[in-house]
Amino acid sequence: MEESHIEKGECQNKLEVAPALISVHPSQKSVAVTVGSDLRVFDLIENCPITLVDESEGPAHKDSIRAIRHGASGKLFVSAGDDKLVKIWSADSWRCLNTVCSEKRVTAVAISSDDSYVCYADKFGVVWVVELDGINEGKVLPAKKGASLLSHYCSIITRLDFSPDGRYIVSADRDFKIRVTVFPKKPLEGAHEIQSFCLGHTEFLTCIAFVWNPELTQGYLMSGSGDSTVRLWDITCGSLLDTCDVSTMVGDLESSESEPPSQVTVTDICTIPNSSLAAAAIQSFQGIVLLSCDLSAHTLSITKVIKIPGESFIPTSISVSKFLWMVSGASNLPGSNHPGVSRVRVISTETCSVLEDEQIPGGTKLLKHLQGKVRVEESVMSAAAEAVREAMSSLLMKKQYSDEKREFRKRTRNDKKTTL
Repeated sequence: MEESHIEKGECQNKLEVAPALISVHPSQKSVAVTVGSDLRVFDLIENCPITLVDESEGPAHKDSIRAIRHGASGKLFVSAGDDKLVKIWSADSWRCLNTVCSEKRVTAVAISSDDSYVCYADKFGVVWVVELDGINEGKVLPAKKGASLLSHYCSIITRLDFSPDGRYIVSADRDFKIRVTVFPKKPLEGAHEIQSFCLGHTEFLTCIAFVWNPELTQGYLMSGSGDSTVRLWDITCGSLLDTCDVSTMVGDLESSESEPPSQVTVTDICTIPNSSLAAAAIQSFQGIVLLSCDLSAHTLSITKVIKIPGESFIPTSISVSKFLWMVSGASNLPGSNHPGVSRVRVISTETCSVLEDEQIPGGTKLLKHLQGKVRVEESVMSAAAEAVREAMSSLLMKKQYSDEKREFRKRTRNDKKTTL
């Protein structure tokens, strides 16, 4: 039984299903969506698709993009993924300013608050840093290589982020832990001072988001996991302040049966500017959960649930500016004529209502560019949601091996093979 489980997991991993991702400009000048290796950007000011300018040969990316990020200033955008490339773009001209080659596949990216550094994590749990001297002037930089910053020692890093004040870089991994590291004055020489560890999750970490306003003198962080919880942390000391279990809420909404709800995964979190609210996407839930964070009382609670009416829309990624932007979809769907599919929906952060396609910024013109077409079949969206769920479980849930299989894997590791 165990061997068959292993084979099934390995076969699923070979499918390389990648979830669709979305990132909106901090001032809502543009919105970017990725499906597989395809990076699509729409200009919300000019109301037109954006043509990316990349002077390297071939497409911008050659394999699935696993991480995208706008910088806090809105000047830079970074994309990275399975092709081991980290591409740094100007978010004004959408010209590729630099391409960094990673030794391993990239799982997460972050941009420092002053746009001086880009950090990226690879599948071996190493975080690398690249200095962006001169990039703020929009200059194309010569080829660079990342310098090792820190390591999680062979644990896949799922998210990276800089604290809003730039003092810390936070990394979350598959082995249930969050590391808060002091970002050094000379990052190229490595980061050696750990501020804290945030420990308490019982399954893989999937997402983190800072709770911040100018009056705060300490850092607060929210995190989501495969253990059905969103947690609130004081990162200066690593204290767990509160835990919000979303599985009961999802169970109540999705089923009328009296059976206890199964464990669900929180796939993404983002905090809503100028408010105490945060939005969370749940892997099995057709909608968004709004959480209220009371920093004075150190509490976290569900304040509203917004269901997406009329279609099978389960967000794989969310991003917020003036509106809450969501995308659902995946690439490389097994057994399908659709190699990649994406569906974009938008929620008003003022009224907490789901906008119709004609009401969203950019309207159907935006949808046609970011989705590839205006309408997406229900059956395809359902298949994409299931494919993402299985792919995430295969990637992030640690497999259990028999002693014999474990020894075989050790003997056949690439770094242990004898070279002639």
